[in-house]
Amino acid sequence: MHPRLIRARPSPRPRARRALLAGTAGALALALAGCAGAPVNQAVGTGRSAGDLPLKSTTAPAGRPVEKADWLLEDEPASLDLDTQGSSAGRVVLTNVCERLYQLRPDMSVRPWLVTKETRPDDRTLVLRLRKGVTFHDGSPMTAEDVLWSLKRHADPDMEQGDEFENVAKMAATGPHEITVSFKQPDALFTKALAGDAGLVYHREQVVEAGKDFGTPGHPDACSGPYRLARWKSGDSLTLERYDGYWGRKPLTRRVQFRWASDSALVNALTTGAADGVYAETPNTAAALYGKKGLTQHYGPSTSVLTLIPTERGGLADPKVRRALSLSLDRKGIARSGYGGMVEPWAANVGSGAWGYGRKTFAAAQRKLDALAPASPDADDLARARRLVKEATGKPDGPVVIGTDASQGRTVVANAVRAALQRIGITGRIKTVPTSQFEEFYSSKEARADIDVLVGDWYISKSDPLGFYDNGLSTSSNNWVGFRDKSYDRAVHKALRTLDDAERARLTAGAQREFADAAVWIPVAQVPSVLVLRKGLTGPPASMAYLYYPWAADLGAIGARGGKD
Repeated sequence: MHPRLIRARPSPRPRARRALLAGTAGALALALAGCAGAPVNQAVGTGRSAGDLPLKSTTAPAGRPVEKADWLLEDEPASLDLDTQGSSAGRVVLTNVCERLYQLRPDMSVRPWLVTKETRPDDRTLVLRLRKGVTFHDGSPMTAEDVLWSLKRHADPDMEQGDEFENVAKMAATGPHEITVSFKQPDALFTKALAGDAGLVYHREQVVEAGKDFGTPGHPDACSGPYRLARWKSGDSLTLERYDGYWGRKPLTRRVQFRWASDSALVNALTTGAADGVYAETPNTAAALYGKKGLTQHYGPSTSVLTLIPTERGGLADPKVRRALSLSLDRKGIARSGYGGMVEPWAANVGSGAWGYGRKTFAAAQRKLDALAPASPDADDLARARRLVKEATGKPDGPVVIGTDASQGRTVVANAVRAALQRIGITGRIKTVPTSQFEEFYSSKEARADIDVLVGDWYISKSDPLGFYDNGLSTSSNNWVGFRDKSYDRAVHKALRTLDDAERARLTAGAQREFADAAVWIPVAQVPSVLVLRKGLTGPPASMAYLYYPWAADLGAIGARGGKD
């Protein structure tokens, strides 16, 4: 369930993951603000503020075939075995090759995929009826034994997805096309995990034969998706070809070639027509591409947020002080000055891309949080904040230390936090470290021992806000500030056991309110995903689903089949 958009695994609990996409997309927007002709307080290319930015899950459907598409990555995949080494580069490629039991759709909803039907004889048993007629790329049929073997491989505690199976009591093949999973407790998020990397299905024989070299150049992909791995020349390129034996809808694009480049090389490839598209992940990509002829940019929903994470050091240990900081923070100013109007001030700690169900419930709950995290504080907000500081029993006795790196976006946020603290009578001090050291803040208690709050970014891969709010559990390793609330723990655990979507949305919204009331983390803004395409091409999702959905299968040319552009 954890995309790992950048290379690090920040904590041992992968239900929620820090995402540098949020930070880099934000910095990207900051750079855009400095481009000639880019309005400082406008969403890129729209003439609108970020709150009005039309985040669309998909681009227009493609109508005509394309023989070959040249796609860019910002890194060469280290491995295509996501059990052992997950990365965004590997995932962007592999999601077109390997299928999952469930599928995360462009609108961030989840539906069965290699599963045709799910049944629940009771709330601790899940029976999966497998799709017939599916073949791996070597022509071998997908069997229940392959699926069971794949699930057990994912469940190994040493594998990336091991913790997704902690609540699983037993898994068995109970028929030629059937898998039965038994749980220790009802598990509402398990099928959502199966739409992520926990649901990847491999051809057992090919993986076993490759051994520890599986996922490296020179070995078959062992998958069943719309594309097969045709060639991987390390250091040069990676090529996918359409799998003509695919059971589903055939892709319009026959071949996709991936190359990797960064900075000016990547920009040049797109602007000169040497490449056809990229999912932008670094600050200068879209910035340098803004306004370039022959390219289009698309923005989609994401779960990513910019957030402030209080630490164990204790400067923000008192919830009243944290609430006061949230009330006094100028989110609108951060969005305008630090992120070019690209990000949207946001009052929850998970973006709207997480609303894969219960959208009306979560949207209404989000609006109710605005009073706790105003976009731009007014006099009443500041007066409330100052009263909270006076009432606090744990007001910091020294400067509150704000941890950041030197990136422009985070620097703006850090300065805004210091200004907000000053408005409520507290001194703030910024500690700037190199980016490599900054990364350690997420995973090492010792590394963050000298800071009180981290200027962070976070995302979840499950399209369920509940996938974030377990960070507030008393036992969570991501609960750095030591928030302890039995009522909150009960609410989250109950939601995790609630299979009914409507009821789970209600319970999750309640837990979200408790988390926000205590300001366990302090939200700043939500950030969209960014897709850049050569004009004349369309089809892939613009949402964050591109990490789990076979986006290349939707890629093609504009126009009706057989018609003109």
